[in-house]
Amino acid sequence: MSGDLRLFSAEQIERGEAAAHPEVGEILHWSRHFLTTAHPDLGRSGPVCPYTQPSLRRGLFHVAVVEGGDGPGGGDLPAVVGRLRSWYDRLSQRLSEESDRELLTVLLALPQLDRADSTVLDELQRKAKDEFVSQGLMIGQFHPVCEEGGLWNSSFRPLRSPVPLLAVRKLLVFDLPFLIGDETHLDHYLRRFAPEVPARIRDQLVSGMMGVDTGMGARVVATAGV
Repeated sequence: MSGDLRLFSAEQIERGEAAAHPEVGEILHWSRHFLTTAHPDLGRSGPVCPYTQPSLRRGLFHVAVVEGGDGPGGGDLPAVVGRLRSWYDRLSQRLSEESDRELLTVLLALPQLDRADSTVLDELQRKAKDEFVSQGLMIGQFHPVCEEGGLWNSSFRPLRSPVPLLAVRKLLVFDLPFLIGDETHLDHYLRRFAPEVPARIRDQLVSGMMGVDTGMGARVVATAGV
């Protein structure tokens, strides 16, 4: 898969400008009708994703596709992720307000991946996450059969989407629960946020350190000022 990325805003998708890519419309429909709403199995109040509706409202929600590529299996996926990162940077640099940069969201549709097996997508996201987190970004994977459970209900599957995709947005102080399992990710988080970690996030940090390597836990908790 060696094609170029094309980005569509939610507004362009709704105007029919992505008609040649039906998966883009599928993703936007799922985003509007699943991510922005409450779910009885979520385990907390509020929408499944608290950032999607504000991003849509501010015109900062985009879906990207690969055009002109070849190969049904995904081809050079790391190169595609690199181009996704470049596009995200370009869009972010055009925004003058920090609040807008925090809501900027780009989803990369990967319909060529196997919809019955998330292995390739999971590995792609795992390898990309180190670099993205180190540079202040989050990258998450969504897939029709994603088995990753929710933070508040491990039986809930919030990362199941109609099309395999990757989602990129700015790393935020509230992302701690997604980083606790990796020492390097925690280091990057604490370097960026330790002075401003809210009390309830510090509580999550302490809870997350329970049962992990004691040396690592003590160092991370001390860095956070707990």
